Amino acid sequence: MATKLPKTDVVVVGVGWGGGIIASELTKSGLNVVGLERGKERKTEDYYMVHDELRYALRYEMFQDLSRETITFRGNEKIRALPMRSYGSFLLGDGLGGAGVHWNGMTFRFLPYDFQIKTQTIERYGKKKIPDGMTIQDWGITYDELEPYFLKFEKMAGIGGEENPLGGKRSEKYPTPPMQVSPVMKLFSDACKGLKYHPYIMPSANLSEQYTNPDGIARAACQYCGFCERFGCEYGAKADPVVTVLPVAKNTGKFELRTHSNVRRILHKGGKATGVMYIDTTTGEEYEQPADIVVMTSYVFNNTRLLLLSNMGKPYDSKTGTGVIGRNYAYQVEAAAGVGFFEKKEFNLFSGAGAMAMTMDDFNGDNFDHKDLNFIHGGSISYSQGGNRPIQNNTVPPGTPGWGKDFKAASIKYANRNVSVWAEGSCMPYRHHFLDLDTTYKDEFGDPLIRITFDFEERDREMVKFMGAKCGEILKEMGADKVVAYTEQGPYEITHYQSTHNTGGVIMGDSPDTSAVNNYLQMWDFDNCFVVGASAFAHNGGYNPTGTMGALSYRAAEGIIKYHKKPGSLV
Repeated sequence: MATKLPKTDVVVVGVGWGGGIIASELTKSGLNVVGLERGKERKTEDYYMVHDELRYALRYEMFQDLSRETITFRGNEKIRALPMRSYGSFLLGDGLGGAGVHWNGMTFRFLPYDFQIKTQTIERYGKKKIPDGMTIQDWGITYDELEPYFLKFEKMAGIGGEENPLGGKRSEKYPTPPMQVSPVMKLFSDACKGLKYHPYIMPSANLSEQYTNPDGIARAACQYCGFCERFGCEYGAKADPVVTVLPVAKNTGKFELRTHSNVRRILHKGGKATGVMYIDTTTGEEYEQPADIVVMTSYVFNNTRLLLLSNMGKPYDSKTGTGVIGRNYAYQVEAAAGVGFFEKKEFNLFSGAGAMAMTMDDFNGDNFDHKDLNFIHGGSISYSQGGNRPIQNNTVPPGTPGWGKDFKAASIKYANRNVSVWAEGSCMPYRHHFLDLDTTYKDEFGDPLIRITFDFEERDREMVKFMGAKCGEILKEMGADKVVAYTEQGPYEITHYQSTHNTGGVIMGDSPDTSAVNNYLQMWDFDNCFVVGASAFAHNGGYNPTGTMGALSYRAAEGIIKYHKKPGSLV
């Protein structure tokens, strides 16, 4: 029997970027918020001088224990799904701050095209441009409507950058200057300009200078140590929820954080959420936390899974194309890339930061003509100097032996003579790509695991062929003596890392027939339940999703405050 706790105004499930933003904004407005985080507490001091690649990057210190809960995967519905028993394709954050602690800091705004992708594609190319089975749809909000929330996220996090010449219009400049430009970044920029492209310094959550945000949170500048991705930042220079929004929520006195609290069900009655049931994983005790408003702010998979386990919203049915919970799962297309090897130039590739990069959008969104191409959208193309760590970086030219004297000699020679240019490719949803509950495998509590049904499509293979060639073209212009372009996309497989950019499952839109939440991320069926995160994305764009997710979180927070004052549908 679960112990019933005193009622609160709002309960937040998952305390990462989404949960931290919601908690900060709501407590500042006077609401009492309980934040339930199934992992442990984290603080900046945990990372003092812990530049341990083996511990964090290879033994996955900061990630979910897959022996207790994982996902299952299948390429299509004809084959049996199997569990992901060791990390590969993506990394599931665990603990306070979630994936917002171990990210690189690349902070983009999705393009105006992304938010109206179906309408704009049809207007320019006609309905036949969208292949059978592709389920793209408008998001129910425009870039211009979302722009103030992008700006709010950027000011909170202290994002530094320069204006994207091919992006949506900004109402203000970035709050901090861009990061330093390394010699290789300049080489990339000059090459792009020589090819008549439009490069710009990538927007970064790694602070370029000391910064105090509008909430009074002061943070130090980045030291360019190169330990960003898969690591917490010992300086607090990389924006994460623990050093930005959560201190604000705590300082109000209206936020109660409970770690080791694994939510198993959202409770509801008569079309209203009434609270959540969770387990304290340190004691095994069950608790019921009643609340006027329930906000789901966990990762894509858990947002979808909890709604399905709680019988909230209509589950998606791929056979009929009806239902909304689990619909439009998308990933990221990362195969397009190129590597250039330099015989006479040597670079300092040891120093860097997660978002110390140069990028361009000439082949992203609909910034180029797709009339004669067998795909829509595209991706950003970048050179990123993240800082080459010793274990995971050993790039040698094709044909080099895999071991022995020649392997060692090539490893030493090219350690600082190789440059990678890569494309962050968009991913379109299809009717047969979705999330549902596995029929065989369960977690440690006996609940079904979430199951992914997904594979790359012909559209993805065509895009990789096109984008990979562009990466090779840029490297040649950069002066590389040998260029290897990667232009082939094979079937999706879950064993090697690609990106932790999973999206969809609880998508937003302007109709309850094709979306689970409205443009405030409020559920159509349960108006006091909000589902915040990249689970709301109706497709995945050509960028890291964090900036867009952050903007949507601020809009959701505004909607929750409106709802608390006057309950009912917000649209």
